[in-house]
Amino acid sequence: MQQEYWTVYTPDGRKYADCGWEKDAISLCAKVPGRTYRKNKYLQYPVIDVTATTDNQLPGQQGLPAAKVQIDDTGRIKIQTLPESDYTPIHFRV
Repeated sequence: MQQEYWTVYTPDGRKYADCGWEKDAISLCAKVPGRTYRKNKYLQYPVIDVTATTDNQLPGQQGLPAAKVQIDDTGRIKIQTLPESDYTPIHFRV
């Protein structure tokens, strides 16, 4: 499918605007002396539908080892805690 549009250029040759209608390009050129416009065509390619397939892992996760979980004697997951600090807390007076 072929589409067309019009490009408006400034007097020094820089691109000013793209218009979907030729009458809009003509009106922009009429406002400033020296502006020009040019008809452009482009081909619109057909849209192709693509279906996605899923596997149970993201591509970057294939081949990674399984996560290691530590379980205590009761069957619960162990949560790692940090040791208590020996430092004395500092209290500020306001």
